[in-house]
Amino acid sequence: GCAQSQSKQNNVAGGYVDFTYAAERTINAVVHISAEMEQKHSTWDLFFKDPFFNFFNPQQQSQVYQAYGSGVIISSDGYIVTNNHVVEGARKITITLNDKRVFEAQLVGRDAQNDLALLKINENHLHFVAYGNSDEVRIGEWVLAVGNPFNLTSTVTAGIVSAKARNLNMLSDNNQVSSYIQTDAAVNSGNSGGALVNTKGEL
Repeated sequence: GCAQSQSKQNNVAGGYVDFTYAAERTINAVVHISAEMEQKHSTWDLFFKDPFFNFFNPQQQSQVYQAYGSGVIISSDGYIVTNNHVVEGARKITITLNDKRVFEAQLVGRDAQNDLALLKINENHLHFVAYGNSDEVRIGEWVLAVGNPFNLTSTVTAGIVSAKARNLNMLSDNNQVSSYIQTDAAVNSGNSGGALVNTKGEL
């Protein structure tokens, strides 16, 4: 019993890292996000795109398009964290769970500088990912990147922590977004907002 418990805690089987425990704890808590955006065009912009456009039409035109990403359920009552750029400017946000249930989400809050957003769906008893302590992350540690980029089912890729405490000059006003964890785990387009978890399945 003790040996089995210790093996599960370290997620090592026969000298190899075992990702199955982390994957099973995580895949049902990672969601697909579809954000409906509206892009407005001035009459002048449309004239240059289409010279035959009625330039004297005074109304502003708009075009609707979809943005896609992933998110992570962080509480059983439906709070979801994602990247701000996935949902910024969205007029409607739709969440698809790994079991294919669909919900409309409300934007609770967002932090553009740290590229984080918090969403809420009206559902209870959901699978969620527990937080780990990022201060304990070690370079070379195995991690899983979990996302739902294609609205199929959640997918996982494995890698290691390549670096930590990365600072990126991402913003035009010279503010820095700091303390990124860098990994070499492969990610697909649409994985933005997904989970990076350790072998215990902690976010």
